[in-house]
Parts: sequence; structure tokens; C-alpha cells
Amino acid sequence: MGMTIAEKIIARAAGVSEVRPGDIHTVEVDRLMSNDGTTHLTIDMYHNKLKHPHIADVNKLVWIVDHNVPSDSPKTAASQKKMRDFAKEHGIKFYEGQGVCHQIMMENHVCPGELIFGADSHTCAYGALGAFGTGVGCTDYLYAMVTGKSWVLVPETLRFNLTGKLPEQVELIGLGTNALATAAMLKAGVKRGATGENAICISAAAADLIVGPIGIIIPNAMMGEITPRIAEAVGSAAAKKVLLPVSQNHFEIVGVEPKSLASLVKEAVSRILTLVEA
Repeated sequence: MGMTIAEKIIARAAGVSEVRPGDIHTVEVDRLMSNDGTTHLTIDMYHNKLKHPHIADVNKLVWIVDHNVPSDSPKTAASQKKMRDFAKEHGIKFYEGQGVCHQIMMENHVCPGELIFGADSHTCAYGALGAFGTGVGCTDYLYAMVTGKSWVLVPETLRFNLTGKLPEQVELIGLGTNALATAAMLKAGVKRGATGENAICISAAAADLIVGPIGIIIPNAMMGEITPRIAEAVGSAAAKKVLLPVSQNHFEIVGVEPKSLASLVKEAVSRILTLVEA
């Protein structure tokens, strides 16, 4: 069997002819995106932890202020200023208040076949353009920024075959914390979609069944995208909830047998069909 597009991209970046799921390879990173969520931490480590700080290729870096625009506190303003000043000093491509970081990347920088690191969990959205995108922490980001390289674990590829039809009275609505997530759900077949805190809170109150990772009921989960208001609205909604036990930062779910994401999704779909048909 041939390689998937993700495997082909990793193989090219690693300089090898073939890779397989589970392999670990050193790769050349084509592009590095960071936003105002953690860039200030990367800058601090750059100045304080490196003996010989330098940037391997400044043309590969894209920094974007989008998470807190305008800044919501003096502390945030100081972090953004640190990011702004560093970008200006080193000639890093810089955006501020011009849209969601992934939207900017996909409209201006992402190219098919590239391997891209982003300091944000939604970097995987670049797969929509035929690129391999993955989220990384600020330490891994700094290493790639300084060396131009990093390591990648070749991921498994999941395929889902959905058959049959939902009853006529069932309507699927996709609610995302960002536009890319909502767009992905619309592409997957939901009838309607909406984005943002208010849309999620209002729709949760009217829903009969809510499906998602367990993080949707944890305030500030998913790197801060689940606001306290969203978590409260989902958690207190009268709807039945089918939640996947996907670990979140600072939360460890015990008493649950470790399973692959594919297995969890399969079980969730089975449970959803049972509830819908009841």
C-alpha cells in the first residue's frame, strides 16, 4: 500500500523515501507560526536559555496577534509588545488584528506539501490545503526556530465510513469556537453551523443532544477556547451529552480504559444512534 499525503510530506521533510505510522523522524520545517498566546514565553527562553541565540531562517517565521485584540489587561499588553518588538528587531513577518491566525496563514502562507509547525492546537487545519500542520508547545517551537529542524511522530490515518440515514426529524448543527472548526463540520455534512461563544451558548440551551470532547465542559480548556460561559452553558444544558474522554491540559481522566481516537469516535457514534432511535 502506498503512503498517505501526510506520510509523503513527512518523508520529503525527513529526506527519506518512505515512512510508516509510529516512525519518528527528524524533519526540516517549512514554516513556523506563533500567536500571542505563547510567543512571549518563546522570546523569554530565546534570551535566557540559549548560549548562542539565533534564528535559522527568519523567512519561515510568521507571528500573529489574534487571541486578545485589543489586549484585555496590562499583562497581555506587555506580552504583545514584547512580541511586536522582537518581530520588528529580527524582521519577522508580523500581523496584528487582521484576523484569526489560521485564516491568515491559509490565505497568505500555507502551500500544499509543506510541513508546518504552529504554536496552536488548530494548526492541523492546514491539511485542508494539502499541507501537514501540527501544533507544538513553545519549547519545541523555539528548537525549530533556532535549528530549522525538529522531530515528528508519523501519525496513524483514520478512515470513517458512515452508512444509512438519520431520521428526518434529526438536524445536525455544527458549533465551533473558531471559523475553521465550523467550516470543517459544514464540509462533513451538518445542516447548519455557527461560530463563537454566543452561538454555542444559545444553541446548547435548545439542543436535545450535545456531542464533543470532554473539554467542552471544562472552563479554559482547549488552550483557552472554551470560555467559562461556554462550559457553563454546555454543562447546564438539559440536553443529553456524549463526551469523548480526550485528555486536556492539567486534567487527567482516571478509571477510563485508554483507547485510540478512532475507537472513541466509533463508540460515540454507536451511542448517538442508540439515543436518536430511542
